[in-house]
Amino acid sequence: MKKSKTAGAVSSETEIATKNDDVPLQRPPAEILYADELAKLKSTDTSPKPPGWELSPRAVRTFILGDEKLGIRKKFVGHPSLVDRAMVALATNRGLMLVGEPGTAKSLLSELLAAAISGQSTLTVQGSAGTTEDHIKYTWNYALLLAEGPTQRSLVPSPLYVGMKLGRIVRFEEITRCPLEIQDSLLASLSDRVLAVPELESENMLFAKSGFNVIATANTRDLGVNEMSAALKRRFNFETVFPIQQYDVELELVREETKRALARSGVPTAPPSDVLELLVTTFRELRNGRTNEGQPLERLSTAMSTAEAVSVAHAVGVRAHFLTAAPATPSDLVECLLGAAIKADPSDLALLRRYFEQRVGKRKEPHWQAYFEARHRLPV
Repeated sequence: MKKSKTAGAVSSETEIATKNDDVPLQRPPAEILYADELAKLKSTDTSPKPPGWELSPRAVRTFILGDEKLGIRKKFVGHPSLVDRAMVALATNRGLMLVGEPGTAKSLLSELLAAAISGQSTLTVQGSAGTTEDHIKYTWNYALLLAEGPTQRSLVPSPLYVGMKLGRIVRFEEITRCPLEIQDSLLASLSDRVLAVPELESENMLFAKSGFNVIATANTRDLGVNEMSAALKRRFNFETVFPIQQYDVELELVREETKRALARSGVPTAPPSDVLELLVTTFRELRNGRTNEGQPLERLSTAMSTAEAVSVAHAVGVRAHFLTAAPATPSDLVECLLGAAIKADPSDLALLRRYFEQRVGKRKEPHWQAYFEARHRLPV
């Protein structure tokens, strides 16, 4: 009997879906990635919890900052008092606003807080110029709306709606990229803890359950894009997340995060220590506007953040493993550095070349000399 083309297509799609079930997630959310740690903390947590919280603030702090004795990995490199202040804000009726340079782990901290407090970090609104009030509050399934009118069944809830209904933390990424009037649609939810749905005849007021709050992020390079209203600012506690100050701490963080990223990419080994030293030093010097010896440098317009450094180290490891089949070299680093350092401003390339000529070339260690000799890979 002859198979139809449609049946064959369905069969192929089923086979592909079955195979994909065994493929690991590219980036699992914190509540999946650290499920064992969260379960361990929850089973031993005897400290008092604010209403609606899955873990106590003490256990949340342990989850984020780590505890070797309990086998809990440190996930955020920052001052412990920042984490404490963030938790205090979230246990009140004020939201939490995390501001700082791009790549300083604001989003990571908000994800970790949401995963530990609510057991869910995926109730997220991504701010942009195209974000509308529907993305923040709710919208409708228009087929059901036409058939039934406005009902709970035809309502499509937003992350904010779900967070208020279930009593969970909602994350609002890059809030200052949204127009001011869109930002202000949060006011009633943050001040009165209520969301009105006037289209519904009954149950047209959603009151937030205990545990609900909002963590927003904004990078300092975007703060002037759409200034927040004074009314909305009053609903948030502002906390600044600073770049990592200690060289050794940043180098170790880049090494550990690179190992994890490469493992997810099927790469068994990380770049050698001397290559990572070149990478972290380059990023720190161009970010701070001075060398380790204190000599002034011109900063690039690009944010040379720790997160970008991890991305470059990840790319170096992937390039070495899959393309050259040899240990990563300073030459590989130069190739991968371009995509992170040169983004929009053409003058950044000239500044990067000048850095190599005036600073890198003066260092006599073999790996620095190899780095300098690879400068020909920079485009003219």
